[in-house]
Amino acid sequence: MAYKTINPYTNEVEKEFPNATDEELEAVLAKAHQLYLDWRNDSESLEDRKAILHRVADILRERRTEYATIMSHDMGKLIGEAEGEVDLCADICDYYADKADEFLKPRTLETDAGKAYYIKQSTGVLVAVEPWNFPFYQIARVFAPNFIIGNPMILKDASNCPASAQAFADAVLEAGAPEGSLNNMFISYDQVAKAIADKRVSGVCLTGSERGGMSVAAEAGKNLKKTTMELGGNDAFIILDDADWDLVKEVAPQARLYNAGQVCTSSKRFIVMADKYDEFLEVLKDAFSAVRMGDPTDRTTTLAPLNSKSAKEKLEKQVELAVKNGAKVYYGNEKVDLPGQFFMPTILTDITPDNPIFDQEMFGPVASVYKVNSEEEAIALANNSSYGLGNTVFGEPEHAARVAAKIETGMSWINSGWASLPELPFGGVKNSGYGRELSELGFNAFVNEHLVFEPKR
Repeated sequence: MAYKTINPYTNEVEKEFPNATDEELEAVLAKAHQLYLDWRNDSESLEDRKAILHRVADILRERRTEYATIMSHDMGKLIGEAEGEVDLCADICDYYADKADEFLKPRTLETDAGKAYYIKQSTGVLVAVEPWNFPFYQIARVFAPNFIIGNPMILKDASNCPASAQAFADAVLEAGAPEGSLNNMFISYDQVAKAIADKRVSGVCLTGSERGGMSVAAEAGKNLKKTTMELGGNDAFIILDDADWDLVKEVAPQARLYNAGQVCTSSKRFIVMADKYDEFLEVLKDAFSAVRMGDPTDRTTTLAPLNSKSAKEKLEKQVELAVKNGAKVYYGNEKVDLPGQFFMPTILTDITPDNPIFDQEMFGPVASVYKVNSEEEAIALANNSSYGLGNTVFGEPEHAARVAAKIETGMSWINSGWASLPELPFGGVKNSGYGRELSELGFNAFVNEHLVFEPKR
């Protein structure tokens, strides 16, 4: 596996990183495991980790544009979006440092049989397999809580974002973290499997594709290792009869186009009542036609290229497949006369359940718009998916919340596009995965909930 920064705007190879050897992997496993033991045996180490994590947050904020530029060169993210990602990572680090004592305090258990409580303890070295679309955020949201807990981490990041992964790991070391805390390794999937099988590894967290999730989960299951899986999504955006139409117009386009549509929680299926269907199509068309494609580090650019040539080719084939099977192109699907991996924002309609694309995630600026005649039809359509990650409902707040509760999904947003905050849990159901990241739920993902019980005499 070649770890390279290939700038998706210029198509130039900017950096290459050598693959790690098996000997290097073994050395890292040994160092990380010893660090886990040291932390377990040092009751004062938590205070050090809290201070270090705050310092990581400080470094991120101090160098936000530098780190944002690295991400932009790795995978094409708009510079402003990348700076926002760095800010969020800093907030995540501060959040877990601030919440450490609260989240780790013993929890009393009610029983008439005696005195009982449980304590939260570290479990060991974790393997994190992370994607390219949010090169810093995906690392921060698993590293920060587990660093506080005392679980060292081996990171296998996406092969097209090596500079971002290394920059984050270097920031952690600069903040004063002991070597072995976050080990960014340029390893193969065979080496990932070897690490998962190692007795010193206690769990695996993955954000990525269904295929990747199934492979890693199978390896982890074979070795009885705990996992969390954050996989794909085909999120619905439901617009009810009592929706604030001005707010819909403001939010809907960006809910699809942010990060060039390369977000698992992007709104991808827009479900609209029949009387507003034509108007909504025009709203999207107006917004999509107004984007400015170009250099993602230029702050006047509003739509970035896709992350790679292969990503662009995959999306082109998906749109072609959809159209071949009856879908109509309302807008877009034209070649972009620019050298980078740009994809013209596209609107598809008339996608029927028998269309092969109906239950596929399209990772890029392609919106599928569906016409329905009732709220019940909207709910049924939203649930007719193998995915269940996020969901958006626009309408009178209480009404929208009732509808949201009927959607088979891990997260719902009311009168808002998708969002991520340190204090809000992130995760899905069905083929979108299992387990949660962020908030206290994410903190608890890889802890030993150790029961202590003293019976009555």
